[in-house]
Amino acid sequence: MSDQPVLYLVVCAAPPVLQIDQLIDLLMNDGWAVWVVATPTAASWIDREALAQQTGHPVRFERRKPDQPDLLPKADAVLVAPATFNTINKWALGINDTLALGILNEVLGLGLPILVSPYAKAALTSHPGYARNAEALRVAGATFTSPNLLQPTAASGRFRWRELLRLASCRQNRPGGRQTSGSESRQGGGADCQT
Repeated sequence: MSDQPVLYLVVCAAPPVLQIDQLIDLLMNDGWAVWVVATPTAASWIDREALAQQTGHPVRFERRKPDQPDLLPKADAVLVAPATFNTINKWALGINDTLALGILNEVLGLGLPILVSPYAKAALTSHPGYARNAEALRVAGATFTSPNLLQPTAASGRFRWRELLRLASCRQNRPGGRQTSGSESRQGGGADCQT
């Protein structure tokens, strides 16, 4: 068993998931043991075998049968990126119809550090249900980045994984990094960690 802290990386079906291997590289270089949990649609978009080889762990997207062992170790932190409008709203309502939502519902109740990076059109994030549901998740302990954090800059066309990693490092007791706890962790941990 590794001494690395365990990060559940919950991925949803939005364009950044097509390059999620880049974020995984950054997270692993930062000292995390990354376990990918995908929504069913995201699982159909990504190369699960390549990601399993990259992380050393199978990509989980289906529920296990009752007689099968649970291969997921206990998480130290959770990163939901990209987080879709659909997943955020279902999660806030306690809907448990996929493995990814089931895990998110459970970890919310455990008090683990959870960073959520939404990726949705402005027309969706302006929907009144989204604002209510994102706020409900914040009150329950999840931290949200700005909805456009992952949006590529016009010049590079690349998703902003390094910016997300910087926030994740501030929020989630990064290995070798500054440790945060309690209200300081929930408030962003200082000027460098503002979401």
